[in-house]
Amino acid sequence: MIIPIRCPSCGKPVAHLWETYQERLAKGDDRKKVMDSLGLERYCCRGVFLGHVDLIDTVAQFKKY
Repeated sequence: MIIPIRCPSCGKPVAHLWETYQERLAKGDDRKKVMDSLGLERYCCRGVFLGHVDLIDTVAQFKKY
């Protein structure tokens, strides 16, 4: 759905990095280099970014009336 505000394992704030991460990937940068430059060093924080699937548009189609 929406990227978590903090890493569920270590508690580091990561949500503010999501837009920058997506923009740089769209430009064609390497995922590893982007995460290194954003300061995502722990494997748990990297996993949040690698495993995230943005489903907010799909879920928004099924709003309750």
